[in-house]
Amino acid sequence: MSKSRGKPIKVKKDLFIQELDMQEEIERNWGEIYQYISTLINTAGIDEILAEELAILPGMEEVSLLLYINLYVQKNEFDVIILDCAPTGESIRFISIPTALEWYMRKFFKMEKTIFKYVGPVAQRLYDVPMPGDDYFDAIEYLFERLRGVERVLVDPEVTTVRLITNPEKIVLKETQRAFMYFCLYRMKIDGIIMNRILPDDVKDPYFQEWRESQRQYMDKAEEYFRPIPIFQVNLFKDEIVGYDRLKDLSQQIYGERNPLKCFFKEDPYNLIKEDDEYQLMMKLPFVEKQEVELNKFSDELIIRVGSYKRHILLPRQVAASKTLKAKLENQHLFIHFKGDDHGKRKRKK
Repeated sequence: MSKSRGKPIKVKKDLFIQELDMQEEIERNWGEIYQYISTLINTAGIDEILAEELAILPGMEEVSLLLYINLYVQKNEFDVIILDCAPTGESIRFISIPTALEWYMRKFFKMEKTIFKYVGPVAQRLYDVPMPGDDYFDAIEYLFERLRGVERVLVDPEVTTVRLITNPEKIVLKETQRAFMYFCLYRMKIDGIIMNRILPDDVKDPYFQEWRESQRQYMDKAEEYFRPIPIFQVNLFKDEIVGYDRLKDLSQQIYGERNPLKCFFKEDPYNLIKEDDEYQLMMKLPFVEKQEVELNKFSDELIIRVGSYKRHILLPRQVAASKTLKAKLENQHLFIHFKGDDHGKRKRKK
């Protein structure tokens, strides 16, 4: 990537690829911010070269990606942008950054800038630690301005959808459940699940029999977890998928004659909100009677059964810790209320 310097490379007509080069991104977007952090770490006695490495903080790469997405959308530069996200933790950080930055800029930025302006020179003399100057705060403000509007791009189902890739394995499927939950909480629309690395039917060797049976069980579980969102099955390929022709084979197996740009699922699978220290989960359940619904909460999972239909929903930790839950059916929706002492209420002193 050194030749491209982190810029898009044309592969074929109307097809470009881009891989970020963090050193280039630091020069383009993080100059003053990176320089201050590096100097601060170096002041603590850490070697200058190591300080420069440590100054690349978690989130810098994700913010750089968001800057490009926002720029390309605003300029209408590409018809489609496909973002290959990292595993769950990094992806959640990626989608949470716009909200976190908005909160920081609204609540703390101006106050912090004012405090450092007046207190910084005194503190620097007392503690011999470099304080951020106007250039540092101006760089943060400029960065935020270029990100403005990207959250609307991410949560608009007419513009952005998410397709999760998983394998028919216990740990991987559990991680996909967690990703599913967090993308839903951030109001991003998931319109497909790609079930990867399935043993093809022409593999008859008895050695793989138990593996095949295990895969069947976890594919059934995936149907329970994610229904009614469509699941696209992909066989395990004989070798690595590299090059245009192999990618074309892969796309044919996933989508067949379907248009991959089509949105395959448009409704919210569920909606979780917090009101007055109480969490409420809402699910659409049309044509269902109260006596048909059975709820069970096991550890951090909520299991909803309606006849032969069963849905597993992985809950955030705060919700999973709830002491009680209540539910009601109303206007073709199931409302589930979670309540407990750990939802932020202050206990009164006796």
